[in-house]
Amino acid sequence: MPVADNYDRLGYPPGAAVREARHTRYLAPGLVLRTQTSAMIPPLLERLARDRLPDVLLSCRGLVYRRELIDRHHVGEPHQADLWRIRAGGGVRLAGGDLDEMLEVLLHAAVPGRRWRSVPADHPYTLEGRQVDVWDGGAWVEVGECGLAHPGVLARAGLSRDVSGLAMGTGLDRLVMLRKGIDDIRLLRSGDPRVAGQLADLAPYRPVSAMPPARRDLSVAVAADLDAEELGDLVREALGADAASLEEVRELSETPAEALPPAASRRLGIRPGQKNVLLRMVVRDLERTLTAAEANALRDRVYAALHAGGV
Repeated sequence: MPVADNYDRLGYPPGAAVREARHTRYLAPGLVLRTQTSAMIPPLLERLARDRLPDVLLSCRGLVYRRELIDRHHVGEPHQADLWRIRAGGGVRLAGGDLDEMLEVLLHAAVPGRRWRSVPADHPYTLEGRQVDVWDGGAWVEVGECGLAHPGVLARAGLSRDVSGLAMGTGLDRLVMLRKGIDDIRLLRSGDPRVAGQLADLAPYRPVSAMPPARRDLSVAVAADLDAEELGDLVREALGADAASLEEVRELSETPAEALPPAASRRLGIRPGQKNVLLRMVVRDLERTLTAAEANALRDRVYAALHAGGV
């Protein structure tokens, strides 16, 4: 996909952090793997500029590719859907009340009976942007973002000033998890027929196993600017197909090299410009119980991939 559709035409500034290779998968100069289904919108807006329609809903859905955390709500290739309502002329512009109505309709259909909220959030392609969360027992789970379509995005597509719009992007994986009562996003990609057979409808999920978790802590020296998403990507690359056995990789603490006691610095072989990160791996295969030796082997592979110290 062209970088222009993915970022430029949606209003992302040239120096935006999200454009960096640590967040985006570049294929070649000017080409990326799609990071958001919003990237499918600019070409459709161009078509609307040619084939003027009074009121239309654009629906774009598919896989997106990004560098992500490793936990029960994140995956490197999530499913997303964008819904943009575009109105031309008529004298009445789409506004915040219309956005409220759109949210109500969507969430009532996707997660009926669930509490939800929208909180202010900034997006380059919206005005009055919001983040949308759904209550899941003890915590709010982000399921999307929305706002009024930014006039600059509409203008860049060739639409006239009398055109207004609503922009909404949703995470389909998380909506399915909330609707069916699934607590681990890996289950949506399970090859176990007992699991896969339950994903053809929206009936409540019936757990088929409860494999025990194995926890392993690691202390590694890494580059000081390594963030959690980039760390997760390195872990996935190191484990390959075995990454499916990871339930979570969580950062417990981090300490700059210069703040470590001398004994810890020597033990790690840490260098200037690095930091010490304490990680907790939670290993839980969805289909079988891993042995201690297997869990240790996964830990050792992650350690070898991440540790950049001299020891």
